Amino acid sequence: MAKTDYYELLGVKKDASQAELKSAYRKQAMQYHPDRNPDDPEAEHKFKEISEAYDVLKDDDKRAAYDRYGHAAFEGGMGGGGAGGNGDFGFSGANFADIFDEMFGDFMGGKRGGGGGKASSRGSDLRYNLEISLEQAFKGDKVQVRVPTSVACDHCHGTGAEGNSEPITCPTCSGVGRVRAQQGFFMIERTCPTCNGVGKIIKNPCGVCSGAGRVRKEKNLNVNIPAGVEDGTRIRLAGEGEAGLRGAPAGDLYIFLSIQPHEFFMRSGSDLGCRVPIPMSTAALGGQVEVPTIDGKRARFTVPAGTQTGQTFRLKGKGMSILRSQTRGDMMIETFVETPRNLSAKQKDLLKQFDSEGKPGSNSPESEGFFSKVKELWEDLKD
Repeated sequence: MAKTDYYELLGVKKDASQAELKSAYRKQAMQYHPDRNPDDPEAEHKFKEISEAYDVLKDDDKRAAYDRYGHAAFEGGMGGGGAGGNGDFGFSGANFADIFDEMFGDFMGGKRGGGGGKASSRGSDLRYNLEISLEQAFKGDKVQVRVPTSVACDHCHGTGAEGNSEPITCPTCSGVGRVRAQQGFFMIERTCPTCNGVGKIIKNPCGVCSGAGRVRKEKNLNVNIPAGVEDGTRIRLAGEGEAGLRGAPAGDLYIFLSIQPHEFFMRSGSDLGCRVPIPMSTAALGGQVEVPTIDGKRARFTVPAGTQTGQTFRLKGKGMSILRSQTRGDMMIETFVETPRNLSAKQKDLLKQFDSEGKPGSNSPESEGFFSKVKELWEDLKD
């Protein structure tokens, strides 16, 4: 029985684009999928046919061979796509992974990267941990880092081949980078063992990189740190990871930032906090207190009379920079009152005089209230 034309199976014209082919395949695959048509041999057969058709037409080389020779191009196991030649069981035109990719790949964030060639030999992504100061996080900075990585070989310009020789198409996978094998009811796809997924092999490898097209080397890079970054911020440098194998695309470099603890400021989002000591006299009488700010300047705030340890004051716009914004956070100041030490005899006399002239509960209301409650507690315990 003669096979139906692949274009007719998918319902497209012979000059249909890849997007039109994919759209037609998805529509019919969803319609005839065995899960939607259980115990329906006709639907299963139709699903096999459209999968086989799309498996051929989505590949430019297979499509060109089909346009020229028709179904005869793949008879006798030719084509390498599994379109026939492996018995009647299973989906001979496409394995389960292919079907899943074509039907759901766009919804799941793209294909799973199973193809061969340069995509499979892309360089690895790298991670670099960079510690910066709080001041650098506030104002932004340009930092130079030295990253051990792989770079393209200068001798062969990344091709992996010596002199003017060129890589040749892998005879095992025909340049696809992956091979398929039937195991029981399933079609298994794996990386080509001959070319390691590259799709090409080198007969005369480069003497410097041994055919890899890349060599180990340390690379100096400038990293721009934007103002307002937080601890754990990740910066991506596209194409600055390891060089790809034999001219394949390089991976990316990810800079992970950590911020050193500051001796004075504590950060909370866009706000800064600090503890400021104030003399007992200033706390009692009130006055002006000067504090440093993260931008290297100074700021003053007013302490009212009777200020206690633990009171908080807010300085608007004196906190951290906010990423991609012109505004700043606030600075929160927590005061603690210092008890004077090494008093002179006169100072001691003045404090004694102060203590004796004060009315009970007027100068230290919190301590008076505390001890009165303790006294009541003791009396209750005695009863």
